[in-house]
Amino acid sequence: MSDEQLWESVDGYFEEELGLRDEVLTDALRESAAAGLPPISVSAGQGRLLQLLAEIQGARRILEIGTLGGYSTICLARALPEDGRLVTLEYSRKHADVAERNIARAGLDKVVEVRVGEALTSLPLLADENPPPFDLVFIDADKANNPHYVEWALKLTRAGSLIIVDNVVRGGRVLDADDPAPDVQGTRAALHLIATHPRLTGTALQTVGTKGYDGFALARVLA
Repeated sequence: MSDEQLWESVDGYFEEELGLRDEVLTDALRESAAAGLPPISVSAGQGRLLQLLAEIQGARRILEIGTLGGYSTICLARALPEDGRLVTLEYSRKHADVAERNIARAGLDKVVEVRVGEALTSLPLLADENPPPFDLVFIDADKANNPHYVEWALKLTRAGSLIIVDNVVRGGRVLDADDPAPDVQGTRAALHLIATHPRLTGTALQTVGTKGYDGFALARVLA
């Protein structure tokens, strides 16, 4: 058994033993695949981690940058109280349509708003509305713009808010400062911002599993 096969088998065991995937989430994946969306949603275990982090955070308002088919959106929204709110930003109208169907099927359409367009256009429009601070921000969009997304997350949060940046390992390519790929440079810049910004403290963790070798960064907003 290869390392990758072992990782997938362990993830499968965890999913079964801990009940990490239900009919709603399975349907969301099926709907996304049928619509031709790329199979890059978070895993079942990662989705449950997002839900737990939002619950631990006591989140009432969540911002997500990068919706895809709404799998992570559903996981995060499940942590919200009845009067909570999740705003999710998606570049593709096609992806947003799939996500909206999946979110409605999950019974979460009253707490989730999907906004379509480039996130760097949507974010200033959102800020112009002067919304209450978000308690948690999940960043899982185009990696080249990760530092810009972190900067916007800082503007839209409060002391104590949590910022999560997904896919920061890039299969290990994040090590190479000379790699010109936008995803690597954007990820490295976001990590440097987390490390040096006076209002942030954070860490990054490597992960293995059904999504291969990757990882995520966590940052807490300081006063």
